[in-house]
Amino acid sequence: MDHDDTPIGRVLTRREVLALLGASSAALLVGPTVDRRREAGDRILRPACVVRPEQTEGPYFVDERLNRPDIRSDPSAGVIKPGVPLALVLTISRIRGTTCTPLEGAQVDVWHCDAQGVYSDVTDPRFRTVGQRFLRGYQVTDAAGSARFTTIYPGWYPSRTVHIHFKIRTTSGSARGYAFTSQLYFDDALSDRIHALAPYAVKGRRALRNSDDRIFRDGGEQLMLAPTAVRDGYAASFDVGLQID
Repeated sequence: MDHDDTPIGRVLTRREVLALLGASSAALLVGPTVDRRREAGDRILRPACVVRPEQTEGPYFVDERLNRPDIRSDPSAGVIKPGVPLALVLTISRIRGTTCTPLEGAQVDVWHCDAQGVYSDVTDPRFRTVGQRFLRGYQVTDAAGSARFTTIYPGWYPSRTVHIHFKIRTTSGSARGYAFTSQLYFDDALSDRIHALAPYAVKGRRALRNSDDRIFRDGGEQLMLAPTAVRDGYAASFDVGLQID
């Protein structure tokens, strides 16, 4: 299998977003601005929230229950996967009415392929890596709602653009289980620059760009990372708000 499953989720209209704020569970991005409105003569601050599209888990998720911030190595061998370092911070908030507060204690899983487009602990027509657990792991969000990971910039494989998978799950202390699964993407120009370097370059030029990826086309613009260069690689952050019953 060399492709992910059919995507799920979509970008909602503004009217649908407003309806969701007072209705069923949804996943939302907490924006940096607020919508200020007057009600009964008082100035009330409301978070500017846009629905994040949920996307397919794909065929390569394995619930390893591997709690670690640095996901680059295979724990059994301790060998770190080569690639451009990427520091990734996911910050999760909870939407309640008109407020967005940090969601502490949520489990955030991250998994993606290595520089050669290979996933760990799966069997695929292109590779067999059962028993290896590189580039997989989870963190539990802290009091600020943040989960921090040290990983590498992903490579590519046939039928997909460059991406990272993530899954957010509430803990057993929640009234009922909640899970949100989606993917993160990168600017094509940045991927081109990084994939021209070792060890990515040996794989050759990637086959698909963002606009050609059928899963990216279903809301990928709402799931873009904006990495900044740091001393030893890149750093990126991503905010997600969840409306949980």
